[in-house]
Amino acid sequence: MDFNMKKLASDAGIFFTRAVQFTEEKFGQAEKTELDAHFENLLARADSTKNWTERILRQTEVLLQPNPSARVEEFLYEKLDRKVPSRVTNGELLAQYMAEAASELGPNTPYGKTLMKVSEAEKRLGAAERDFIHTASLSFLTPLRNFLEGDWKTISKERRLLQNRRLDLDACKARLKKAKAAEAKATCEGDTVPDFQETRPRNYILSASASATLDDTSRSPPWAEWKEKHPGGWRLPCFFLLPLTPSVTLARGCLSLPEDRKLWNDEVDKAEQELRAAQTEFDRQAEVTRLLLEGISSAHVNHLRCLHEFVKSQTTYYAQCYRHMLDLQKQLGRFPGTFVGTTEPASPPLSSTSPTTTAATMPVVPTGAGLAPPEEAALCLEEVAPPASGTRKARVLYDYEAADSSELALLADELITVYSLPGMDPDWLIGERGNKKGKVPVTYLELLS
Repeated sequence: MDFNMKKLASDAGIFFTRAVQFTEEKFGQAEKTELDAHFENLLARADSTKNWTERILRQTEVLLQPNPSARVEEFLYEKLDRKVPSRVTNGELLAQYMAEAASELGPNTPYGKTLMKVSEAEKRLGAAERDFIHTASLSFLTPLRNFLEGDWKTISKERRLLQNRRLDLDACKARLKKAKAAEAKATCEGDTVPDFQETRPRNYILSASASATLDDTSRSPPWAEWKEKHPGGWRLPCFFLLPLTPSVTLARGCLSLPEDRKLWNDEVDKAEQELRAAQTEFDRQAEVTRLLLEGISSAHVNHLRCLHEFVKSQTTYYAQCYRHMLDLQKQLGRFPGTFVGTTEPASPPLSSTSPTTTAATMPVVPTGAGLAPPEEAALCLEEVAPPASGTRKARVLYDYEAADSSELALLADELITVYSLPGMDPDWLIGERGNKKGKVPVTYLELLS
């Protein structure tokens, strides 16, 4: 493989510089470019959106598939881009066991017949559950996953780039600050007359003869004579001084500092140019990141729409479950001797019997209905007049088949008039459609104002 060593070395240097800058910021030894308050709010909002989206996604997956092993299997199939195999729901599995038990124990016995009826209902419940899981996955889970794996990954990538641009910008600011400080120091040293006794230990090595000449104050020649001949300034022959650093140069036999100042001027100009470039890159990246963060609002709108779809699918699922179980309860109530173990026919449902009565108990006549037989109760119901106030219009949500003459059969999307009577079960209302009147379940209706 062909490696670009120059690029590799350059990337390593940039990474090291950013690491040093980040470490100094953490220890408070370097200045940090702060983002504006609006940008910080956008960042906090984006992080909160990401965290809560992950939590909601995980818990919804648990709701739709409580088995952790099955969830892991579905995750692996999804990552391998393979179709998840069809899995039998718990309701369908229970229906299968009940049907097999009924076949073995006797399908003509009361227990076997009941098992078959319950098996059919559980099978319908399992199918409804399968449809609910499929609909909820497409309308709710998939958009949340797309956000986390698509939009959020893009936002995270741009945020990392913005962080690198900010570190580069702060490093350029620190470099410019140091260059200006060094330039000011060089300018101050150039404006003063150098003291060779003070600068000698730091900057120069004198030859043995020069050291002896300068240190011996008792002798005036040759230093005093040379000074009298050159009254224009403190100058020494070039052979007296040997430079240690390139910042101080010897030119034409005299000591000078203009080259030092020019060097730092060039360094300041270079640092300013790098700072301008880094500031431009930072501003451009900040604008890109800001636009992506503001797009979180659009993600919220999309998630809101998906949430409505999820609630709608869940409502449909529970309504189907209620309808299936209500039909099952009616069928079980018609079976002769199913629960009491006798061959005597069970009493038909009374007009005031609640549909939520458990299948293990016989229908009981409420105290408000008296002990009148079903025919008399239905007759009294027909003779009941609607109250002067309290009637409402209702739209039928689902088809409903009347179990007896006291109930009113319904068709989906039709409008009927409903009202309640004193002592009635709160789950039922009296419905009227033309000349027909009867009890209707509240869950099948949408009450209109």
